Amino acid sequence: MTSGVAQALGRIAERDPELGAFTEVWPDEALARERDARELPLAGMPFAVKGRAGARSCPARRLIAAGAVPVGATSVPGAGTRWQTWGLGAHGRTVNPWRADRTPGGSSAGSAVAVAAGMVELATGSDGAGSVRIPAAWCGVFGLKTTTGLLPSPDPTGLASPGVLACSAARAETYLRHVLDGYVPRPARMPVPAVLSPGLGFASVDPEVARVVRAAVDRLAAAGVVRLVEHPLTLPDPAEAWAAVRGNAVTPATRRVREAGDRALDALFARVPLLLTPVTPTTPHGHDGPGEVYSTALTWSFNLSGHPAASVPAGFTPDGCPVGLQLVTDRGTDAELLGAALAVERVLPPSRPRRFS
Repeated sequence: MTSGVAQALGRIAERDPELGAFTEVWPDEALARERDARELPLAGMPFAVKGRAGARSCPARRLIAAGAVPVGATSVPGAGTRWQTWGLGAHGRTVNPWRADRTPGGSSAGSAVAVAAGMVELATGSDGAGSVRIPAAWCGVFGLKTTTGLLPSPDPTGLASPGVLACSAARAETYLRHVLDGYVPRPARMPVPAVLSPGLGFASVDPEVARVVRAAVDRLAAAGVVRLVEHPLTLPDPAEAWAAVRGNAVTPATRRVREAGDRALDALFARVPLLLTPVTPTTPHGHDGPGEVYSTALTWSFNLSGHPAASVPAGFTPDGCPVGLQLVTDRGTDAELLGAALAVERVLPPSRPRRFS
């Protein structure tokens, strides 16, 4: 019987030349690790890590200690790229597995593609402005950004949090069980009271993206997973405040923007446990760049505020591109967020590009 690691390596060899998801693959080391991991809890489960340094991250080290096996490093944006929704693998640029003429999103680009194309079921990522959630949305997989500070992060600004990209929320629970100390599952008590905010009060969303998200939320409400609550939410546009924190150039004005966002979100989560939005305002752009609309418009508010957030596949636009539904819960409620995502996933199951099924 072929081992799980050998199967993953075979799929990488078959599919990665077309997709460019990996910068490095470690067959000899992975097969050796698998032999030593058979008696551990994860029993040699193959996974991918974000970038060449990914195997040294705290989540990856904890997964390895539990018996998971890293099979390779996934692509991130190449040097000199002015935008982070692109990846460069050993076989060239990283392409979206649903439409090769579109980008997969980033910066956890290769991790999302590796999962979407079935090369691995789980890959690590990191999210400083949407770098897990955006590629998860555009590649049609599950993505989770953890609460800021819950896991160690090398980012001195505090904007980036570790995260995971997985074939399902159920598989992502493997990550939380083994990287979070004292993780206890929190199944959703349905219907979950939720607020739907298509643009967070400031962003302009492509009508087709908004339509897919609204249809998905309507299905969740009809299935008794969520109960929509009216609560107007107006967050300030976080762009300047995020850039100020990233550049270590915070001013009184940008500090006030951040504080206003925190107050609005605190008031929301004092009333309801779940916020629903699109992950991105647009569909995946081409490989020539993102144009004038920031793909981060609906994600980076939660890097500033520190809230956990997830991307769940919501459906497709008429051009065949996946759309992500963003789930956000209060700080420190990562287990509750995953519980809600598991309930959502029962109504909105993920799918895989037909040629990689």
